[in-house]
Amino acid sequence: MTWLALADKDDRRFSFMGIGNDKQDAPVCGTKPDDLLTCGSIMFETRQATDGRPQLLLGYKSTFPWLRSLTFQAIPGGGIALVQVQGNDITHAAIQHKDSGRSDVLRITYSWDSTARWGRLAMEQPESSRVVTVPVPNPKPVAMQDLRDMMLGRGDQTFSTDVIFAALSNQIEPVGPMPSMLPSTPLATPWGYKPLSNLTRGDTVMTQKSGVVPVLQRVSRTVPARGSFAPVRLRAPYFGLQQDIVVSPDQRLVIDGPEVDYLFNKEAVMIPARHLVNGFAALHETCGPTITYSQLLLPAHETLLAAGTAAESLYIGRLRRQPMPLASSVLAGIDRNQLPEHAKPAHSVLKWFEAITLASRRAA
Repeated sequence: MTWLALADKDDRRFSFMGIGNDKQDAPVCGTKPDDLLTCGSIMFETRQATDGRPQLLLGYKSTFPWLRSLTFQAIPGGGIALVQVQGNDITHAAIQHKDSGRSDVLRITYSWDSTARWGRLAMEQPESSRVVTVPVPNPKPVAMQDLRDMMLGRGDQTFSTDVIFAALSNQIEPVGPMPSMLPSTPLATPWGYKPLSNLTRGDTVMTQKSGVVPVLQRVSRTVPARGSFAPVRLRAPYFGLQQDIVVSPDQRLVIDGPEVDYLFNKEAVMIPARHLVNGFAALHETCGPTITYSQLLLPAHETLLAAGTAAESLYIGRLRRQPMPLASSVLAGIDRNQLPEHAKPAHSVLKWFEAITLASRRAA
């Protein structure tokens, strides 16, 4: 897998050899203008228009030597429509999320394999586990020049002010549960702290409430370091940390103590790292165009001890019972019989304003 392009309001970049740490020594796709990308993914994150009006979000249009276009449009009610035109051929798919609020950020991933005549449009809400997908019938390969122009902002292209970032990959990108820690994150084991990257299936880790448990899987993924993937630095000694760690905005910490009991009448709560950014205890981390996250899958969604703080392990719910979502996830290819079923998380997740209140009291 190689990320070929990344675009946001401040930066646009494209390389046939890749743009991040996974950059190759030679082009990973055709470099001529009329070369086609037969398999790939376009991912972007967008805010929904507050008035719910139809809006063109991302896309391109070219008329020479024939008409071709690929567009993504917001539709009323929290949905996205994809339209691909090549000459007289039109491919269309629409996806709607009835439970999405208009102010929510949505992650859209369009993946295609035109050789296999397969395509998928996925909608995710980064702050929740909701994933909605629809098939895209008979997707067409896309000219590299058209993709390059769209990502670099050339010619007749659209990049809405509501779009946070867009990225292009030459592979089918997974959707669903995602890893959320740097591979170098130190995790407690019966033999002391070890980097997450050193732990594999069959190793054991120390957990907050359940003692020693086995590692079922370690998963990793390289993603654009933008939007809901932009890393957050959690600083020691806040949250019980013995050293700073860098995590994704969706990594949740398990917080307990008298303040939690007093404010929320609960033994413990979970807080996404995105809600902890306050200029001192947690900061946005500067990095390159892409970043690699890893995470451990444990039998009962036990809480890891990461550099001294309690951190959520990978939560997959009943994914093993859902063949299609499983095949679309970072766990694709793993025997479903080796996967656990996770009950509903024991701790509730704080909203951003609740997290700010708790973080302020902890820092006082």
